[in-house]
Parts: sequence; C-alpha cells; structure tokens
Amino acid sequence: MAKFPEEVNFTTASADASATYPVQCGSLRKGGMVVLKKHPCKIVEMAVSKPGKHGHAKVHLVGLDLFTAKKYEDICPSGHMMNVPNIVRKQYQLINVSSDGFLSLMDETTGVVRSDVKLPEGTKLGKEILEKFATEQDLLHFVSLLEAMGEEVVAGIKSISD
Repeated sequence: MAKFPEEVNFTTASADASATYPVQCGSLRKGGMVVLKKHPCKIVEMAVSKPGKHGHAKVHLVGLDLFTAKKYEDICPSGHMMNVPNIVRKQYQLINVSSDGFLSLMDETTGVVRSDVKLPEGTKLGKEILEKFATEQDLLHFVSLLEAMGEEVVAGIKSISD
C-alpha cells in the first residue's frame, strides 16, 4: 500500500471550465465558431468534398480571428473532432474614458469597476465609443466585451436613456 505524506498542502485549486469543447468537423456550420491554428475564429467559408477512393470527406474551413480579424484556413476530415471556443459576452456600464485610452467599466451585478480594458484604437467602434461618451452625457452607455480563450475585446456599445 502506498504511503502518503503527513502534510499535504493544496495552495490553489480551480474549477474553471475548459476554454474549448470538441465538435465533429462535419457538424460545423458557416457563421459558427471554431479554433483554427490556436485562434478562436468565426467560420466565413466552408466547403465539403466528397469521400474519395482512399479516404474520408474533407472539410475546408476559412475563419476570421475574433480579435484581430486575421484569416485562417484548415482542412480536416469530416469525421474528426475540432475545438470550438467557449465564448462569453458581458455588458458593463461605461463610466469614463481616460486620456491614455483605457475604459472604466462597472459590472452592474457586482458593482466592481475595471479599468484594464483598452479602447479599440483606429477602429470605427473606438471612434463611436469616444463620440457617444463625449456628446451624449445624459444617456447610460453599455459596452459589450467578448471573451474567448483568455483574450478579451470590446465588441460593441449601446446607449439607453435614463
């Protein structure tokens, strides 16, 4: 029988869900999500070839990275498993936009304020956030954040009157 040490110290434990889950390649659809070359992507093109004399039907996937919009491609047999990212979308109330380009956001359920989210610079969305925050002071502004595989990006803004 194995002997265990008298003192066992577990300093950390985690019950976090996996960043991805497996799905059969043939079940993926255009407009859905998939991990291509270790990047969470939205499928923009998908082509399925017929099974040949020596193998499976192949699926050609083209996806755009959710965070950078870079194009990735992959070919996979239709019966093989591909990873699909777990995507979380959260809304925060916009409190302030700092001069160095960081957003102050408040989680409405917990009241916790975060100031670690960078304004998407040089994008249409970044300009829209700055414009709405500067000109529409009497409205509440809510910013949507998209989180997948440990990365986070500002996905949109919505304004609501009091």
